[in-house]
Amino acid sequence: MKAQALAKLRYLRMSPRKARLLIERISGMKTQEALAELAVSKKRAALPVLKLLKSAIANATHNASLDAKTLTVAKAFVDGGPILYRSTPRAHGRATPIRKRTSHITIVLEGEKKETKKQEIKKQETGNENREPKSEI
Repeated sequence: MKAQALAKLRYLRMSPRKARLLIERISGMKTQEALAELAVSKKRAALPVLKLLKSAIANATHNASLDAKTLTVAKAFVDGGPILYRSTPRAHGRATPIRKRTSHITIVLEGEKKETKKQEIKKQETGNENREPKSEI
C-alpha cells in the first residue's frame, strides 16, 4: 500500500528562484538517486536541500513506517517566504531598497508500507485459518 511522508524547511535565507533549480531537478527521482545528485551539486542550495531530503527519509521510515528502498520524491516545491527589506545609500542622499528573500521548501516522499513483526504474524495466523479444513470421510 502506498503512503506518503512530508518534510518542510521554512525561512531558508535564499531566494526561491535559486532553490527551485535544484528542487525541480530531484522531483520524481528515487531517493537514492536524489541523494547522489545533491551530493555532487555545486549549487549553494544543495546542502540545505540534502539535509531536508535526509530528514524526509527519516520521517518516512520512522514515523510512517515506509520501506526506505521504495521511496521516491513524489512532490517537491519551493514557496516564497517573508522578505526582509533593507536599504543601501546611493548618490545625492537617496536610498535604494534591497529585498532579502526567504524560501519555504517542502518535500513529499511516497513509498510502500513495510510490515511490522506483529502484522506479519497476524497475516500468517489469518492465512492458516482461511484454508479449508480437510474432510474426514
